[in-house]
Amino acid sequence: MTDSGTPPSTASDAPWLTERGQAIAGRLLSSFKTAYGRPLLAGLAGDTSPRQRAQELFSCGMAVLAHDGDAAEPRIIYANRVALRLWRHTWSSMQGMPSRLTAEPNERQARAAALALARQRQAIEGYAGIRIDSHGRRFRIEAARVWSLGPDDGNPGGGGQGAAFEGWWWL
Repeated sequence: MTDSGTPPSTASDAPWLTERGQAIAGRLLSSFKTAYGRPLLAGLAGDTSPRQRAQELFSCGMAVLAHDGDAAEPRIIYANRVALRLWRHTWSSMQGMPSRLTAEPNERQARAAALALARQRQAIEGYAGIRIDSHGRRFRIEAARVWSLGPDDGNPGGGGQGAAFEGWWWL
């Protein structure tokens, strides 16, 4: 057991349940609450273990993604089950992917402008745009929330951004 009372991560853990996965899930959940004043996932008790929070976030019914704070080329650091299915990726193929590749080329400028606005304001709601999956199929997202993750102890240059949405449809 770790100091928090949760079993330590093992090599056989799902990637979102490793120590890194739990830490990213924790940052997503805490930074969302800071940005919006409400929890991303309703019903999680304050004493829920980091492992359980990570599992709940991965298996929730909305798409949740995050990219790092690399100013030149942000890369995906988290995608839950819904996001992986939408973009038709595995965990390992989506991790480290340039986040701009989630949108087709002619949508990337609008996406970048929305991300810049979210960075400036710390959070935005109601974002909509066209995305493209790994096989080239287009879909529209609606009512997305985009927020700043805040500093990351392992990345003093910036914390990246999270995004969550429930509304989408194939085009």
